[in-house]
Amino acid sequence: MTQLITTELVELDQNLGTSPEDVIRHLASKVAATGRASEVEGLFADAFAREQKTATGIPGGIAIPHCRSAAVIEPTLAMARLNPKVDFGAKDGPADLVFFIAAPEGADQEHLKLLSKLARSLIKKDFTGALRAASSREEIVELVDGALADKPAAHAAPADAAPAAGAGAAGSAGSASRPKRLVAVTACPTGIAHTYMAADSLVAAAQEMGVDLQVETQGSSGAKPLDPAVIAAADAVIFAVDVDVRGKERFAGKPVINAPVKRGIDEPAKMVQEALAAADNPNARRVPHFGAEEQAENEATEKGEHIGQKLKKALLTGVSYMIPFVAGGGLLIALGFLLGGYDITGVADKVVVENNFGNLPEGGLAIYLGAVMFKIGALSMGFLVPALAGYIAYAIADRPGIAPGFVAGAVAGFMGAGFLGGIVGGLLAGYIAHLIGTWQVPRWLRGLMPVVIIPLLASIFASGLMFLVLGGPIAGLTTALNSWLSGMTGASAVVLGIILGLMMCFDLGGPVNKVAYAFAVAGLSAGSATNQAPWQIMATVMAAGMVPPLAMALATVLDKKLFSLAERENGKAAWLLGASFISEGAIPFAAADPLRVIPASMVGGALTGALCMATGVTSQAPHGGIFVFFAIGNLVMFVVAILAGTVVSALAVIALKRWAAAKPAATVEPVPVTV
Repeated sequence: MTQLITTELVELDQNLGTSPEDVIRHLASKVAATGRASEVEGLFADAFAREQKTATGIPGGIAIPHCRSAAVIEPTLAMARLNPKVDFGAKDGPADLVFFIAAPEGADQEHLKLLSKLARSLIKKDFTGALRAASSREEIVELVDGALADKPAAHAAPADAAPAAGAGAAGSAGSASRPKRLVAVTACPTGIAHTYMAADSLVAAAQEMGVDLQVETQGSSGAKPLDPAVIAAADAVIFAVDVDVRGKERFAGKPVINAPVKRGIDEPAKMVQEALAAADNPNARRVPHFGAEEQAENEATEKGEHIGQKLKKALLTGVSYMIPFVAGGGLLIALGFLLGGYDITGVADKVVVENNFGNLPEGGLAIYLGAVMFKIGALSMGFLVPALAGYIAYAIADRPGIAPGFVAGAVAGFMGAGFLGGIVGGLLAGYIAHLIGTWQVPRWLRGLMPVVIIPLLASIFASGLMFLVLGGPIAGLTTALNSWLSGMTGASAVVLGIILGLMMCFDLGGPVNKVAYAFAVAGLSAGSATNQAPWQIMATVMAAGMVPPLAMALATVLDKKLFSLAERENGKAAWLLGASFISEGAIPFAAADPLRVIPASMVGGALTGALCMATGVTSQAPHGGIFVFFAIGNLVMFVVAILAGTVVSALAVIALKRWAAAKPAATVEPVPVTV
């Protein structure tokens, strides 16, 4: 197995800058310089994004920035002993020891275990003391290799770890009572460092207090679930996590202390003390059961959330789960038209049922394959409204809301209520399921609530309302909306194109962008040779969404001095992202300079949208950008509209950066790599 750290990856007593960003960039450069990463910027971006989620400084003057990245070729450690120290967010001050852990996306288990073992060694004072006293790079490498060769620290305190003093302190009743037993789960987003360091810190703190604590680490190198008997005997549970606990229902009913994983490193003794207090407190917060208690907990955690925020979250969840059905289905329908022509819509059912490769229909193989692709795509698109409604309900009521939501969405489709009916049905199903989940029921009935009672009653109420009251009016509104869009020509069509272009470029993949995109894909299945308005809207949305990343890429070529090195590197990737209709390719530019990048993007997007609608450009595919050229009608004007918007936005952002800037953009060059 390749050595994780070499002398070329060690910096001793160097000034690597004044911020975590400087240090991480420098160490990422060292990793790339040794051939262990394919690029600096990709690795730096992934590591710094992880750092921004949760600071990686820990007590004792240590920091462990880490990430998984597609840029990493092999698992690597880079180490720096800093002079001066840099603040990585630890409570006790800045760090002088920094270990940068870079793992590939698909790192093998053995490497991940070694990386995790190193992280756990860093909470040992003798190890960190030796690192500070080391006089050479070779000595650092030897110390690290030695730490990796040792046996891993145990997660659980021995059963007899409670000292006699603990029992004596309990008074005369101490001999008759057992020591407190706790269980814990630790987990962080990457599952490499904090997961295991928090586990060891909690175990060490519990041992000092005479408490039996066993930990389940849900990390990248695998997780061994706690024995159910151990969980059953525990007096309380600690969740030191930044992600959802897997198998949370195993701890149902236990008093719980819930905190970020970093607190398990920074304040393990306090967390153990809080867990002990919760164990003796009949009113302590407990791990919820699925059903009423879980719904109550969700309600409590979201108490401060505005109703508009809740609705937005639910709608975006539904749209995000709906898009894969539409993307695949739309492309397959477009391929069906390409092979079988528009007439395939009338014969596809008959062809796929009556014909096969040994009995081709009139027109041959192309017609048969076109019919098969069209039918698969049409069936996939048929899930659009049910999936939208199902996952809107899921966002509101969790798993018990999925079935009622899908049923309500299917009813909306049957009634002709379409996209709007799916939204209404999903909201109804979700809120009804949520309400039923708050009912106080006997304990013996709780197990049936999420799998039988909530889906049954919520489906009856939500779908019943759609059938009896809401479906007809919403279907009428949908029909009127489609007729209005189909009748748009001339100036009104151009205005719609401008509005859609502005929306697509306003927040680059955010809620406003998603609303415009969802509006387009929802109507895609209604398009036909005689009603191409939905296809025109789809083409407008896709073309406008391609403009921001392409414009930023062009701007970095036209005037490099206005952009930092990182932005120029991002500009290279933005060409492909923009061509693929991935608006998020412009986010790095917008994040650095939103007041110039976003308005410039909106100007170009509005122009592109107007040109697409004015010239009747169509798209039968919901995604893919220029790579689904075969599904684009009036391809020449599609390209012209995108080029026009790209040039206008690029020139606009350059002009704003030159003449509307208080000061020129900083050009951050990477710290020179010294080997």
